[in-house]
Amino acid sequence: MNNVATPLLRNPMKEKLSRGEPVFSMTVRLVRTVDIAAIAHTAGFDSIYIDMEHSSFPLEAAGQICMACTHIGVTPLVRIPGLDPFFIARVMDAGAMGIVVPGVQSADEARAAVRAVKHAPTGERSLAGAAPQLLYRSLPADQTVRELDQASMVVAMIESRAGVEAADAIAAVDGVDIVLVGASDLSVELGVAGQVDHPQVHEAFLHVIDACRAHGKTVGIGGMGGRPDLIDKYLALGAGYVSTGNDISFLSAAAAQKRRQFA
Repeated sequence: MNNVATPLLRNPMKEKLSRGEPVFSMTVRLVRTVDIAAIAHTAGFDSIYIDMEHSSFPLEAAGQICMACTHIGVTPLVRIPGLDPFFIARVMDAGAMGIVVPGVQSADEARAAVRAVKHAPTGERSLAGAAPQLLYRSLPADQTVRELDQASMVVAMIESRAGVEAADAIAAVDGVDIVLVGASDLSVELGVAGQVDHPQVHEAFLHVIDACRAHGKTVGIGGMGGRPDLIDKYLALGAGYVSTGNDISFLSAAAAQKRRQFA
């Protein structure tokens, strides 16, 4: 008999963050097959997030990859294109363990994301029944809700001045796990496009780090995959989640490196 006090569904990334250990994520924009889950696992990534904001990724493929990730201990997240609660529900019902929400600019937007991901009383998500995250076990409804909600995550991306200004309020929202600074879009918004080492970007990071520390949330680093020196700096300052880059950039870099080996 299952002991309801012992969760059937584990989120390895969430557990690692709770121990104060940094986690590293790979973004998937290109590969549509489950092989990418095994590649991410073998490469040592804690998580992947499937980018449905900046790609033509189909939901069916995203769900298959999410299920493969869960099976081998890689936490699958999906970056959604917007705050449509019906689409978010479909992403979660397909197998995601959480969402990455781009361009969050207020606590209200963060709360809307939480409502879409969590069931009552925390949120408003409809109960779909047997879930892929739980290997389609038929469980009592209250246990299914509890298992899914305790494992699920909401990552709020800050990519604008308004988002930085609202960082404290966003971090204070119950159900937000990570506040991820998207340095690329933020640098564009600040008028220093591509200069992720610019003092304005640095000040934004410090502000978000302070806000997350005050509310016990994790700071995420995004858009700095090409600057491991900056990533190390922000990890030392208290960040815990690193978005390292995407499969397109990884493949392109490896292909160019391989070609340079030959005359």
